[in-house]
Amino acid sequence: MGVLWLEEVDAGDVGIVGGKGASLGELIGAGLPVPPGFVVTAETYRSFIEEAEIDEALFGAVDVDPEDSGALREAEATAHELIIETPFPESVREEILTSYRSMGAEDDEAFVAVRSSATAEDLPDSSFAGQQETFLNVREADLLRRVKECWASLFTQRAIYYRQQRGFPHDEVDIAVVVQRMVDAEKSGVLFTSHPSTGDPQVTVEAAWGLGEAVVSGTVSPDNYVYDRESRSVESVTVAEKKVEMVKDPDTGETVQLDVEDDRRSARVLSDAEIEELVSLGETVESHYGTPQDVEWAIFEEEIYMLQSRPITTIREDADAAAAGGNGGPVAVDADSDTPGNADQATGDGGETDTERTSRAGDADGGDVLVDGLGASPGIVSGAVRIVDKLDHLDQVGEGDVLVTEMTMPDMVPAMKRAAGIVTDEGGMTSHAAIISRELGVPAVVGTGNGTRVLRDGGRVTIDGDKGTVRAGADEEAEPAEEFEPVEAARPETPVKPMTATEVKVNVSIPEAAERAAATGADGVGLLRIEHMVLSLGKTPERYIADHGARAYQDELIDGIRAVADEFYPRPVRVRTIDAPTDEFRELEGGEGEPVEPNPMLGWRGVRRSLDKPEPFKQELAAFGRLIEMGYDNVEVMFPLVNDAADVEGVKRHLREAGIDPEKHTWGVMVETPASALLIDDLADAGIDFASFGTNDLTQYTLAVDRNNGHVADRFDELHPAVLQLIGDTVERCRERGVDTSICGQAGSKPEMVEFLVEEGVSSISANIDAVRDVQHEVKRVEQRLLLDSVR
Repeated sequence: MGVLWLEEVDAGDVGIVGGKGASLGELIGAGLPVPPGFVVTAETYRSFIEEAEIDEALFGAVDVDPEDSGALREAEATAHELIIETPFPESVREEILTSYRSMGAEDDEAFVAVRSSATAEDLPDSSFAGQQETFLNVREADLLRRVKECWASLFTQRAIYYRQQRGFPHDEVDIAVVVQRMVDAEKSGVLFTSHPSTGDPQVTVEAAWGLGEAVVSGTVSPDNYVYDRESRSVESVTVAEKKVEMVKDPDTGETVQLDVEDDRRSARVLSDAEIEELVSLGETVESHYGTPQDVEWAIFEEEIYMLQSRPITTIREDADAAAAGGNGGPVAVDADSDTPGNADQATGDGGETDTERTSRAGDADGGDVLVDGLGASPGIVSGAVRIVDKLDHLDQVGEGDVLVTEMTMPDMVPAMKRAAGIVTDEGGMTSHAAIISRELGVPAVVGTGNGTRVLRDGGRVTIDGDKGTVRAGADEEAEPAEEFEPVEAARPETPVKPMTATEVKVNVSIPEAAERAAATGADGVGLLRIEHMVLSLGKTPERYIADHGARAYQDELIDGIRAVADEFYPRPVRVRTIDAPTDEFRELEGGEGEPVEPNPMLGWRGVRRSLDKPEPFKQELAAFGRLIEMGYDNVEVMFPLVNDAADVEGVKRHLREAGIDPEKHTWGVMVETPASALLIDDLADAGIDFASFGTNDLTQYTLAVDRNNGHVADRFDELHPAVLQLIGDTVERCRERGVDTSICGQAGSKPEMVEFLVEEGVSSISANIDAVRDVQHEVKRVEQRLLLDSVR
């Protein structure tokens, strides 16, 4: 049959109705309150593509390199067109519509939710949540197209990439579609029956007004309630300011977003009695499945409905072991083996057994350290060493390996994404390796000085990105590399975002980190760097334009910026024009003519290069102009290494030539030199909308310290009184003139700098991905102290 009713299926029917359909049928069978509905079976989808003879073309189109963003986009577009443009067989069409019509009263069409239910989703060890489409408040006129769009969503870029990463063959994954009567929710949200990271016996409930889509999508900050299952009591209540809600428009039936009335914005959504009832239902679901559950729920006319339940896949294995009564920490497993790695292989030395080596590494603090450096990106993982001394060796770095190299470059980003950990000989906390590792969520140790010489290719090591050490073998602290999920690691353990007057944004260096950055709940992007997009092309801008044309160069920039702007929309994304020094351009094809400068950081870079060599700069601005025409009104342009008003006037001239009106679109400058800080009044008079501190450059220019020079790196201090005075004076002058201020340098993640900036009145702070939630809490603490001080 093409259609099955939910009460006809259960957990054993995943292959027929997908994970979501099977889960809902199972809940109904367990006597839980689930809205009625039916499933367009996975067999219907399979018959549709095979009988129309589009299956071979479909699977051929999505068989692409998942690291090739252009190929992924083309695959998605091709798959979508094949499915949407192929007509329904008449028999299937009638069966779906007949089932739908039976759900409504006479002369009254039912409003339904149309949800994808893939046969490989919501499994115990993998969650595909959010990868396929869901449509709310659908009626008959749109039903069939929505079913097709759910089928097509099996082949979005994200879904293709994730399946290949998880080893699910595209042609073996089918998709069903759940059609379920809508609940006109007055309040809704999600419930975790155990702590989603630690597995502790506490229930976390998130709740907001209206439909649950606002909570799941992150549109609204929900209330957060924590219930202790051992004491059987509500442990904590955090009431958020819920500015908007999603509801069904009574006239059109469409889902619309409305402002919440003032008296409900800060009102508590759930009573203790409702929490108790939700906890009871959640425990029933968990008991039924035998594993902690992530449950979506809704309340209408005082009745609770379960909309979906899936296993929590983010609980750490060490938490599972502890909960099961394990006698200590987890067993350490390296990336390629089921047993602790052999320390002998790491250095080529003999003399100890694996057991002795692993035990000693676990007991001694650093006793087995092979090399050490700066802990640039946190985390502890184990894997096999892969030494890369040439770019054509990058393909040797596999999933779960530890990449060891002299220093990283933009061309290495795909390999860095595959790696479990990164070790470099050179570089500091603001080096390319450090910045990119933090954004990708990959543990890294930089500046070891001798990592490529001491470590042996293929040896097993444990990298500690907190302590800055590389130890022999795999020890008990290490997380198996293949189980590490960087996006989930970035997602805050405390679901409710602290509400602050000072915005907290996030820095993004590469588009590949956009999803992880957005998962932090930041208020936007304070710095998106273009140069990493350009340098990854392997050619200088001039050479790329000469070889491929100006339009192609623009397209590359647009694709990268859009990837981030889409993840954050409508939150603002500040994009900095290219700021690569000449030594980085010289490494690219076409870079033979780049000048050799004694200190490139003090040389021909930033806006001075853009104004001197305007052709590539014009193409950057043309890309921004096209993005504006596409409707990306959240993209803001930022210009680096500006010194004075003459630089700003030159920039404005080029903006106008590109068709961008500086009076209508938000733009600003980086304050990275003492000159720009001292002349901030002139820059404000020239019309900038914001000034953003680049503390890395501002510090090295103020203190005459090369931050990448190990001999003087200990003198690099963003909290030096001279640096703070420049920042404080600039913030004060900008506040007087109505110009926003922000910080997007490394120092924005330091508590001392956060406290100073909030006290000075900065508009926003942009932090590294892994520091966003800590900075949010620090900002809230300082703001609350300032408020209390003002009334005492």
